[in-house]
Order: sequence, then structure tokens, then C-alpha cells
Amino acid sequence: MVTPAPANRILLTGLRVHAHHGVFAEERRDGQPFVIDLEVALDLAPAGGSDELGRTLHYGELAEEVAAAVGRDPVDLIETVAERVAGVVLAHPVARSVRVTVHKPDAPIAVPFDDVAVVIERASALPAPGETVRAVVAVGSNLGGRRATIERALASIDEVPGLRVVRTSDLVESVAVTAAGEDPTKPGYLNGVALVDSGLGPHALLDVLAAIERDLGRVRAERWGDRTIDLDVIAYGDARIHDERLTVPHPRAAERAFVLGPWLQADPDAELPGRGRVDALLAALAPPPAPAAAPAAAAAEARA
Repeated sequence: MVTPAPANRILLTGLRVHAHHGVFAEERRDGQPFVIDLEVALDLAPAGGSDELGRTLHYGELAEEVAAAVGRDPVDLIETVAERVAGVVLAHPVARSVRVTVHKPDAPIAVPFDDVAVVIERASALPAPGETVRAVVAVGSNLGGRRATIERALASIDEVPGLRVVRTSDLVESVAVTAAGEDPTKPGYLNGVALVDSGLGPHALLDVLAAIERDLGRVRAERWGDRTIDLDVIAYGDARIHDERLTVPHPRAAERAFVLGPWLQADPDAELPGRGRVDALLAALAPPPAPAAAPAAAAAEARA
């Protein structure tokens, strides 16, 4: 579990950024001011006791990071801006939670008003020291000795300090999925799910999985191409993350029986954050994928 946010706070208010967010063409063209307020929860005792800047949040640097995040890549909604800002703050390990307010004082509203703003509160997905977060990792392979490769991948995850594979599902057969949809002409996949207790943050976990993929021979030549091994973070506790590197919960998990079926087997009470119970999501899809090959067939595959 993630430790509740401490009572200490750093406040940064009235951060003004000229940006080009908005639905209307004139907003994108001319831009307008946005005002950001932050309330960051963290433990200030280490810095207060040591007088060391490195043990707290450098609010000057944070202000520059937030301003840069608000100023780039125009989007339609200030809700999206708020999520982006929260992600910037919570990328700092000392930040346990943040309350973000995004004001749009010059919003194109036809009646007199003082202000319009959105407020969000987000908690850190990073585990506190000594604690872990339950992650859901999907595993798959459609090249070579698929079962053996998946078993090696799971063993490699379990060997990483801070990670422990708690439970794994049976493996199921599925049709390869490309950008155009299912493609039965391509080699079929073996898929499964592992429940992993992680003392690593979500991005560090992603890096570990990518390293294991490389070690097992995966080459990322084509986004929807065949894969010696595929390791995806499907969920990381209750965290909701959307940045340039990682989106959790996985945006397509609710549509994939080859993820939901194994996940449900590994955890009958599983829930996909923001979407509901996995059993209900699976029931809403087509029939579940077929079980994997029998042991004799798997042995033949391993020799191939």
C-alpha cells in the first residue's frame, strides 16, 4: 500500500503562465494566462532537522518545471493541464500527494465572472520506504519457445531487488493483434498475467521490464510486430498515470480478453482502476481465449 500523505505542506500559488490551451481557434492562436496553485504534501522533518536542501522539494526548480509543462503542447481542457502538472510534482519522490488548481481567468465566457478553475488531488504512486504496491504485469510471446521465454521473463522479474512475483496465471492462446486488428496469419501468442509486489516506482518498474525484454532478445522494430517477449504494466495499485513514458491503467486492457481472463484467474476479486471489476469487463467481451497447449505440445514447442 502507499503511505498516507504527511501533514506537512509546501504551498506555491499564483504561478502565471501564458499558454495556448483551449477548444476555440482563437485560444490556440492568441493564447491566454493560466494561473497555477500547488499544495504539496511531504515530510519536512528531514530537511528541517538537517537544513539540507536536498532533503526537501526545491520549489524554485519545481516552479520552472511546472511552468514548462503548462507552456508546452496545447490541449483542449484545463483538466488535462491539471493532470500534467500533478504528474510533474509527483515525479519527485519526496512528494506524497498534491492538490493542483488551474485557473483560467480569461476564459471565453459570455457572462461576467471572476474566475474559472479546476481542482484535482492526486497521491503519489511511489511506494514509501519499506512498502510495496501490487502491480499487474501482462506477459506474452509469439516467437520461438514461447512458454520457456515467458518462464525466463517471470524468473528474471522475481530476481530483481524490490520485486516479488506473488502469483501467475495459466497461459492462454490468442490471435496476434496488429494496428488493423486481429491477424490470424501471424504466429499466435501465449499470454498470461503476473501479480508483482513492487518496491519500485512505476517508471522504474517499466525500465526493469524493458531491460528484461532486451535481455531475452526483443527488438522493437515495429510497434505492432511479432515479439519474442512482451511485458506490459497493466495496473500499478490504484495509480492513474498518463505521461510520455507510461499510461496506467493500460488504456486497452478493458478490451483484451487475453489480459482480463488470466488476470481474473490470478485474482478473482481484481478491479481495473476507473473501469470496474475485471469479471464484469471480461463478461462484456467475446468468449475468452483458449487455454494454452497441453504439456506435451508445449514440450514440442520448446524443442522447435
